[in-house]
Formats: sequence, structure tokens, C-alpha cells
Amino acid sequence: MAHLPNSLEARDTAVQLHSYADARRQEETGAIVIDKGDGIYVSDINGKRYIEGMAGLWSVAVGFGEKRLVDAAARQMEKLPYYHTFTYKTHGPSIELAEKLIEMAPVPMSKVYFTNSGSEANDTAIKLIWYRSNALGQPQRKKIISRVRGYHGVTIASASLTGLPNNHRSFDLPLPQILHTTCPHYRSQKKDGESEADFARRCAQDLEDLILAEGPETIAAFFAEPVMGAGGVIVPPDGYWEAVQPVLKKYGILFVADEVICGFGRTGNMFGTQTYNLEPDIMTLSKALSSSYQPISALLISDEVYQPIADESHRIGVLGHGYTGSGHPVAAAVALENLKIIEERDLVGNVRAVAPVFQKRLQGLKANPLVVETRGIGLIGAAELSHNAYIDTPGALGAKANAHFHENGLISRNMLDAMAFCPPLIITEAQVNGMFDIAEESLAAVSNSL
Repeated sequence: MAHLPNSLEARDTAVQLHSYADARRQEETGAIVIDKGDGIYVSDINGKRYIEGMAGLWSVAVGFGEKRLVDAAARQMEKLPYYHTFTYKTHGPSIELAEKLIEMAPVPMSKVYFTNSGSEANDTAIKLIWYRSNALGQPQRKKIISRVRGYHGVTIASASLTGLPNNHRSFDLPLPQILHTTCPHYRSQKKDGESEADFARRCAQDLEDLILAEGPETIAAFFAEPVMGAGGVIVPPDGYWEAVQPVLKKYGILFVADEVICGFGRTGNMFGTQTYNLEPDIMTLSKALSSSYQPISALLISDEVYQPIADESHRIGVLGHGYTGSGHPVAAAVALENLKIIEERDLVGNVRAVAPVFQKRLQGLKANPLVVETRGIGLIGAAELSHNAYIDTPGALGAKANAHFHENGLISRNMLDAMAFCPPLIITEAQVNGMFDIAEESLAAVSNSL
């Protein structure tokens, strides 16, 4: 599309490098400038209104334009706009938020460490795990296992955990201490005649085989999302977690539950950990923690993780790690108010109430011949597309569908050829139906054009 020389689109192209974009294509087409948000909707600078079917980046739980969060930020800005948590200093909002998260934790947790993004939370988790291994006199226990198609961030360490090829290509990743095991996607990974239960057991066996091949004494931790998000909304097969967790316990391997997308209601419980009866030693949180109104994330660590770290910091004299914005008072104040809204308005209850319609309409997309599978739980889902003409060009069909979605007023995200749906948790049944009406109309147009 052509843009006027002095338009916001042209100015953006002139000065900004975008995430998850083709920079040369960006130079040709420019970006869509989003200007306003209200509830589940956003509008661009031309006044076109869209259903934000991805809640921004899987994150705006309470919807756009929530005045209580604006007011919470303003109050804190007036009182204490910034302070840090370095060198024995702290402030009220970080204390209150840490207390709240320990109270909310679905398994016993000892301490909270604040960071600014999910990537930083997972990166910090790796550092603390290595630090702990040294504290325990196990310097060889440094390898970390994640999963193919898992998503854990984009810093050097967290991008290494991420099991997606385009997050590694030309970045010289992954780091050598990061290993990847089988993706629990039954349809694409199953063997002929293999039942879902057998596949789940094989995933656990693959994990154990990798541990034994590397040496159990060298494996420090296993990172996993309860439900894979950016890797394609991969819902684990029945029995998967029941098979995997005993393997980790058998070899004394820490379990890090990446709740960055699943946390705070998305799967129909406050945490994905509850949905799948997980027992993590560390949880990483972000996104819906503040509904992304402010950048903030957190690690929750068990006492078993904390005590050796505390001992090592005492031996050295300092825990030599920290971010300028860790526990930022404005971000913490907004997160606290956001959690109050989630609880007061029973948004987890809304997820449970609306999810049956969401999942039924998602499954209904399979009536389109392009849709080979739908996957989902709670208010998160994906429709996988396939067509012979596009098999050799992964992502081309998804991009075509995404363009039709956008033209028809729905913002989605194609993860290669999987179309994602992850709306704000405030969405109503009528709005769910409206979202999937657009999806059906758009996919029909794509199908008819081939």
C-alpha cells in the first residue's frame, strides 16, 4: 500500500525496526498504525475498528481502555514514579504485589523476583538455576531441556529455550547447554497406529532417553508451557503431564512452568498449572499480570530453589543480578489493580462460561476444507490450515488468511499456517460469535480464491 511521505506510516518505516517482520517488506508496505483501544476492540488512525482477537500479544486480559488501570498508574506516578529494589531498598507496590502473587500461587512458593518481560523472566530463571547448581556443589548440572515448538522468549538464553527455527536462524542459537525434546503435538508427531495415550507415554520416554543420553547429573531443569502458545497453540495430549512429571522427579530435575500466556485465567483456571495439575519449582509470569498496560514480569521460586541461592549470595556477598526496572512501582501498582479487576469481575468464571461457545465455534471452522485441525482450551485456540498449492511454502497460506481476517476487521496471528485466537478475557458470547463469523467468512474467501 502506498503512504504519503509525511504520514505516520511513512515516518514509522523511516525510523523503526519491527519485531517479527520482514524488514524489506516493511519498507514496501509500511505498518498499520493502531490509535485507540476499547474493550475487545482497537482502531487504526483511519478509524477502522477491529476485534483484537489476540488480546494484543496474548496479554490484554481486562480489555483496552480500562480506566482503573490508568488511574492506578497516575496515582503511583504522582507518589513515587520510580524506585528500584537494589541494595536492600524496596517500595510498597513491589512488596504488595509479591505478597499477592505468593498468595495466588497454585503450589507453595517462597519468593518473587520481578523482571520486565517474559523473556527476562525465563532468562533470569536460567541464571538462577545455574547459580543454584554451583551453590549445591554441582557445577556440571547446567543443561536445560525445553521442547520443539516451545516459546520462552527472545533474549539469547530464552530464545535458545524457544524451539522455533526462525528464532535461531542467523542468530547463532541455540546455546550449547540448551536441549530440545519432542513437541507434544499428536497429529503431526504420532506414529502410524499410535494412540494419543501411547504418544503421551512416548513423549515422556523421549524425555527420559535424552536425560540418560546426556547424563542425569548434567541436567538442571526442564522448561515448558502448560499449553504451548506461539508455537501453534499445542494442547498436550491426555496423560502427557502425568507421564512427564515423574521423569523429572526421578532425576531431581527442576520444573519451570512458563505461565506467561496461560497465567491469570486463559485456560479456565487462574493458572495453567492448576488446569493440568502441575507441580513446578519455578513459575514465570508476565503478559496478563498487568494486562500489558505496563511492562512487568515475575519469577516465583520454591523454598527448595531459594535456600541454596540465598546461601550462595551470602558466601559471595551479593546476588549480582538485577534490572533497573525490576518491580517498577508504577508497573507493580497497575498489576495489583489488574489482578483486583480479574478477581472482582470473576474473569476466570467468564472464561469458563464463554469457553464452550468459543471452542464450539473454533471446531466449527473445520467445515472449511482448508482447516485440517483445530486445537484449544479455555479462551485460546488455533485453526491449522493446509492446501496442496502451499505445502512447499510454510506460512504462505496463513499469511493469506491473516490478510483476509484483517480486511474484514479481525486481528489474528498466523503462526506459519495456524491461525490463532486469544481474545481479552472480558469477551462476551455475542462477541465470540462475531469474531468467528469474521473468521468463517474470511476462510471461505481464501478457499474460494484457490
